[in-house]
Amino acid sequence: MIDHQKLFDETALECSKLITQRYSTSFTLGIKTLHKKFHLPIYAIYGFVRYADEIVDTFHDKDKQALLNSFREDTYQAISDGISLNPVLHSFQLMVNKYQIDRELIDAFLASMEMDLDFTTYNDSKYKEYIYGSAEVVGLMCLKVFCEGNASEYEKLEGAACKLGSAFQKVNFLRDLKSDFEDRGRVYFPGVDFKKFDYTVKREIESDIEKDFKEALEGIHQLPKGAMLGVKIAYLYYQKLFLKIKRLPPEVITRQRIRIPNIRKMALLAKTYFGYKTGLG
Repeated sequence: MIDHQKLFDETALECSKLITQRYSTSFTLGIKTLHKKFHLPIYAIYGFVRYADEIVDTFHDKDKQALLNSFREDTYQAISDGISLNPVLHSFQLMVNKYQIDRELIDAFLASMEMDLDFTTYNDSKYKEYIYGSAEVVGLMCLKVFCEGNASEYEKLEGAACKLGSAFQKVNFLRDLKSDFEDRGRVYFPGVDFKKFDYTVKREIESDIEKDFKEALEGIHQLPKGAMLGVKIAYLYYQKLFLKIKRLPPEVITRQRIRIPNIRKMALLAKTYFGYKTGLG
């Protein structure tokens, strides 16, 4: 006899997996190197985050505020009811309820998404608030999954997880400097004028990112074994992207989006996996 509840749950989770695969090659590669038990939970988190981000970045001919409000209400209703007919929200609520992901993390994430509807320039406090909500809390959601209910382990790694999310987001800001400004009118870095983006400004930002990377790496090496490799690969991918950005002059950063070709992503995956298995990584 078919267990239809199980079928419904699995189908929703497969939808989140498909979303991840379609939207992010690098994130998908990282997930595949996690222990299998973590795959679907992390896909579920990514699917939720991705769709919220789509609301504020993509649907320009729609009422974004109304869409985000509905998404927020539907999210909390799904968590409360333990079910949603929206597969993205159903898979997300499964993981929120299973791993006891704090509502504060979800609140902060959705608040940052809402900031993208109103803000085009950020002062220091809003910049930190945005990074916490848009990136650090996503790392904390994943950490909830990796720690599997071990509160002391979560508390020990919480700071490093935030630094990793912060580093990733700041690299994204540099990578997307041109499109954020030209397509959305946004400059996330406080006090930075897109038209006066020079070596001094670029190096100051890069120094800040390097500090985040350093603190994050210490935490990665303390992650549960089944999570360490996948997170390390994501770290190395972003570090490679960051080093590529560092080598480029400011005028290139403001003229084009910087990326790592898929073939190099695959090579990085293979190299890191081999190093991990042989004890060299």
